Amino acid sequence: MRKFLFPIYYILIPVTFILIGWFANTAWNLPRNEKNIISEIRPRPLDKYAFENLSHARVDPSQIEIGRVIKDYPTFTSYEFSFNFDPTLTNGPKKKVAGLINVPKDGGPYPVIVMFRGYVDQKQYVIGTGTQHAGEFFAQNGFITIAPDFLGYGNSDSEAGDIFESRFQTYTTALTLLKSMEALKTRSLKVESNDIDVDTHNIHIWGHSNGGQIALAVLEITGKAYPTVLWAPNSAKFPYSILYYLDEASDEGKLVITKLADFMNDYDTTKYSIRSYFDKINPDTKMQIHQGLADDAVPVVWTESLVKKLKALKLNISYLKYPGADHNLTPSWQKAAENSVTFFKSQTVVE
Repeated sequence: MRKFLFPIYYILIPVTFILIGWFANTAWNLPRNEKNIISEIRPRPLDKYAFENLSHARVDPSQIEIGRVIKDYPTFTSYEFSFNFDPTLTNGPKKKVAGLINVPKDGGPYPVIVMFRGYVDQKQYVIGTGTQHAGEFFAQNGFITIAPDFLGYGNSDSEAGDIFESRFQTYTTALTLLKSMEALKTRSLKVESNDIDVDTHNIHIWGHSNGGQIALAVLEITGKAYPTVLWAPNSAKFPYSILYYLDEASDEGKLVITKLADFMNDYDTTKYSIRSYFDKINPDTKMQIHQGLADDAVPVVWTESLVKKLKALKLNISYLKYPGADHNLTPSWQKAAENSVTFFKSQTVVE
């Protein structure tokens, strides 16, 4: 019988190589959706930041550490704060995020406003940029305000090496900060030698520009009904929310376009877009949205569309427009700040 084995092997070997070549050629020419099935074999480290996955991720609270005094005011004090956390939410190495916290001096307990700023060039950034003015106004009116610098800014640790992972880690930073404020032991915050009473049942959110996009992402991911104020929020669909601003980049957006092409080859962008998950926002959420009608950074049509879609979902939305006001709501800043305080106070439940 052995004399028949060699001819069989001689036939099987070339046939095997022919089949391998045919499979490779067929896979290369598959339609895009079928290619994606094969591409899933490759590691995809950014899957964990898809909104659905973040909504199921474990977010551990961190200890809020109060640092140096930034400035002392008659009714409140501004401090630098920091906390350590794993920005991947996968029990990995921890990084430090720093930021600015304003703490009123008298009375208490104080409700909290967690603040998310818009885009700022890292070279121009100093602690509190984008939130300082509003944070001071809210603190004067009896709120603790806390605003993270985010990784790569101020005294925070370095951001991720991938530009999209850096973007997605603003969400994990925000989620951890909110969880940390909610979980303060004995509802107090250690400030210098004092224990400041914190009203952990009244935690609100304020976001401006890209910080508004972060705030909306947090509402969708957590499903919690945080009372929220948005000033000129960037509510465009991802990645158009990035592409819209490429003409402002020093390289005319070449780096972002290259990275985006790689990202879109492996990932479904709709899974990372706030526009895909408006229906995940808790129906009990109260929201106040402000828009300057002379805003040249966030088109009015974006905010009009956002308000329309949220109202269609039966959410409680108050929409305030300021004729002639720019992206920072100037010259109507004072009125916008007063309207925001009125809203936050109306949403603060006294137990």
